[in-house]
Amino acid sequence: MQSTRSRRKVAPAAADGGDSGDKLEQLLLSSAICNGEDLGPFVRKVFASGRPDTLLHHLRHFARSKESEIEEVCKSHYQDFILAVDDLRSLLSDVDSLKSSLSDSNSRLQSVGGPLLSSLDSFVEAQNVSKNVNSALQSVNLCIKLTELCLRANLHLSNGSFYMALKCLDSIENEFQDKTPSSTLKRMLERKIPEIRSHIERKISKEFGDWLVDIRVVSRNLGQLAIGQASAARQREEDLRIKQRQAEEQSRLSLRGCVYALEEDDDDGGLGGDENDGYSNGNNGSFGFDLTPLYRAYHIHQTLGLEERFKQYYFENRKLQLTSDFQVSSMTPFLESHQTFFAQIAGFFIIEDRILRTGGGLVSKMEVENLWETAVSKMCSVLEDQFSRMQTANHLLLIKDYVSLLGVTLRRYGYPVDALLNVLSKHRDKYHELLLSDCRKQIAEALAADKFEQMLMKKEYEYSMNVLSFQLQASDIVPAFPYVAPFSSTVPDCCRIVRSFIEDSVSFMSFGGQLDFYDVVKKYLDRLLGEVLDGALLKLISSSVHGVSQAMQVAANMAVLERACDFFFRHAAQLSGIPLRMVERGRKQFPLSKARDAAEDMLSGMLKRKVDGFMTLIENVNWMTDEASQGGNEYVNEVIIYLETLVSTAQQILPPQVLKRVLQDVLSHISEKTVGALFGDSVKRFNVNAIMGIDVDIRLLESFADNLSPVFSEGDTNQLKNALAESRQLVNLLLSNHPENFLNPVIREKSYNALDYRKVVTISEKFRDSSDRLFGTFGSRGAKQNPKKKSMDALIKRLKDVS
Repeated sequence: MQSTRSRRKVAPAAADGGDSGDKLEQLLLSSAICNGEDLGPFVRKVFASGRPDTLLHHLRHFARSKESEIEEVCKSHYQDFILAVDDLRSLLSDVDSLKSSLSDSNSRLQSVGGPLLSSLDSFVEAQNVSKNVNSALQSVNLCIKLTELCLRANLHLSNGSFYMALKCLDSIENEFQDKTPSSTLKRMLERKIPEIRSHIERKISKEFGDWLVDIRVVSRNLGQLAIGQASAARQREEDLRIKQRQAEEQSRLSLRGCVYALEEDDDDGGLGGDENDGYSNGNNGSFGFDLTPLYRAYHIHQTLGLEERFKQYYFENRKLQLTSDFQVSSMTPFLESHQTFFAQIAGFFIIEDRILRTGGGLVSKMEVENLWETAVSKMCSVLEDQFSRMQTANHLLLIKDYVSLLGVTLRRYGYPVDALLNVLSKHRDKYHELLLSDCRKQIAEALAADKFEQMLMKKEYEYSMNVLSFQLQASDIVPAFPYVAPFSSTVPDCCRIVRSFIEDSVSFMSFGGQLDFYDVVKKYLDRLLGEVLDGALLKLISSSVHGVSQAMQVAANMAVLERACDFFFRHAAQLSGIPLRMVERGRKQFPLSKARDAAEDMLSGMLKRKVDGFMTLIENVNWMTDEASQGGNEYVNEVIIYLETLVSTAQQILPPQVLKRVLQDVLSHISEKTVGALFGDSVKRFNVNAIMGIDVDIRLLESFADNLSPVFSEGDTNQLKNALAESRQLVNLLLSNHPENFLNPVIREKSYNALDYRKVVTISEKFRDSSDRLFGTFGSRGAKQNPKKKSMDALIKRLKDVS
C-alpha cells in the first residue's frame, strides 16, 4: 500500500488515472456489499491510506443508488398491497354471508344430529359390550382348547405315549402359551411344561437303560443262534460233499444200478437277509430281538432336541458293554466259556449292523468299524493267550471250529475277519504237534494191546467197520461169516487213529481262509505215518515180538497197512477237495517201509534160526560116501517138511509177495549154509558122491519152489529157485567135466556169477574121489593124473594166482 501511495505521489497530475481508480474501488465495494462479503479489507485499506472519507463517500453513493431501487420496489409492492386490501374487503363481505349461512346450517344440524348422536353413543356402547363378550368367549374357547390339550397330554403321559404327549406340549407352547389370557394358566404352563419334559426324559431313559441290560442277554442268545445256523449250514454242506464223494467213489468203481441224487435243502432265512432276516425294527417273538425301546428313546430324544446327546450316550454305553464282554473269567476254563464269549460278541455286532442299517443315523458306519477293530484286536489277543496255554489238540480244535463259525457268521454282515483267521493259521503247527503227540500215545496203547492174533469178525457190520471203512479188503466179494481176517485188531485200531488224525487235521485247516491245504495235511500225515506209526511199529517189532507166529502176524499187518496207507492219502485228498488222480500221480514210497522191512527181516531171521536147527544135521552127511544119496540127506528133508508146513500156514495170512520175499531170504540162507558147510573146517574132504547127494538136496529144494506155483507166479517161482544160485552153481562146477570154464569171464558171468572164487579154491582143494569117473586122482601124489584132474589143478592154480 505504501508503494501504491508513493506511486500516487509521483504522478499527482494524473487526474484521470485517479478518477478511474476511485471508480474501480467503488465498483469493488458495491460488488462486495451485494455479495455479502466482508468489508474489513476495504476499511483497513482506507485507514491505512488515510482516506476514510473516500470510503464514506462510496458508501453514501452506494446507499443513494439503492434508495432508488428501494423506492421502485416499494412502489410496486404498494400497488399489490392496495389490490390485496381490496380483495380482503370483498372477502370480508363474503365471510359475513358465509357466517350467517353456517349459523343457520348449524342450528338445523343440531336439531337433526342430537338424536342421532345419542343413538350412536348407545351403539358404540353396545359394540364395546359385544367386543368384550366376544373376547371373553374367545378366551374361554382358548382355555377350553388348552385344557383339552392338557388333558390329552396327561392321558398320553399316563398311557406312556410320550411322543404324543410331547407333541401336545409343543402345540401348547406354539399355539396357546403366549395367547393364554389367564396369567395363572400361563404361569402354570411355564412351570409344568419343562417338568413334564424332564419327566418324559427320565422315563424314556429308564426304559432305555432296561433295554441296555436286556440286550446283553439277547445278544448272547442271538449270537449263539446265528453261529448255530452257520454250523447247521456247514453240516449240510459237509453232508453234500460226503454224498458227492460217495457218488464219485461208486463211479470210480464202475458200479451200475446206483443212482445218487444230490439234493440241497433250502437254506433257512437266517439272520442276514434283508426282508425275512429274523428281526425287525420292533419286537420279534422268535428271537426275542426287540429294538423298539431303543428307537423309541432315540425318537423321543430327537423330539426333545437332544439327538446328539443321546447318540453319544448310546455309543458310550454300548462301548462299555463291549469292553465288559471282553472280560475272560479266570475262574472258568476258557474251553467252557469260549462259546459264550464269542457268541456275546457276535450278537453285539449283529445288533449293531441292524441298527446301522435301520436306526436312521443313530450310529455311523465309522463308529461300528472302530468298535469292530477294537473287538478283533481283543479277540486276537485272547486267542493268542489261550492258544499258548493249551496242551490238548482237541481243545484247540473245538475253539478253532467255533471261531471259524464266528467268522462265517459275521462275514455275512460285512465284517472283515481275516485277522481272526490269521491267528488260527498261525497256530496250525502247534495244533498238529499236539495232535501228533495224542496220536503217538493212542498208537502206543493200541500196539501194546495187540495179542498178535488174527481178528475174528462175526457180523457184517464188524466187517464193514473194520475192513470196508478203510478199504482193506483184497476183494470186493463179501466173505462168509464168521470171518477170520489176515490181520490182528491193531490194524483197524491204528487205521481209526490215522483216519481221525486226517479228519481233525482237515477240520482245523478247513474254513480257515486257506483253500488249498492238502499239501499241509499231507505233510503232517507223512509225519504221522513215517515218524509216529513207523517208529511205534519198529519199537514193537524190536521189543514185543516173540516167536514165528507173532512175527508172521506183524508182517501180515504191515502188508495190510500198506493198502491202508493208500486209503489214508485218498481220504485226505477227498476231504481236502483234491482230485484223486493228483494224489495217485504224486504218490511216494510206502511210508512204513522201515517197519515193513524190519518185520520181514525179523520173520526171516526167526525162520533162518529155525532152519539152522535143521541144518545142523548136515554134520551127519558122509562126505566120502561110496554111493550118492538118491532121496536126499536128512537135513534137507527136515527143512523141506518145515518149509511146507510154514507155507501152508503163512499163505493164509501173508500176501504172496511178502511170503515170496521171506522164502527167498530163507532159501538163500540155506544155500549159504550149504556152501558154508563145504567151505568150513568141519569138512576136511569130500568126494563126488557126496556132491551128487548135495545136488539131490538142491533139486529137492528147487522142486519145493516149483511146487509153490499155485501160490506164486512163474516169475516169482524162478526168483525162489534163484535164491539157491550159489549152492547150485557150486555143485554144477564141481560136477562139471570142464571146470576150467570157470576161468572164462563170459562163461563165469553166465553160469557161475554167484560164486566167490576164494571159496571155490578152498572147496576145490577138498574135493577127492577114489574113482576115475570124475577127478579120480584129484589131489593124489605120485599118481598119473587124468585130463580132468589136470584142468582142476590148473583152475586151482590160476585162482590162487588171482587171489
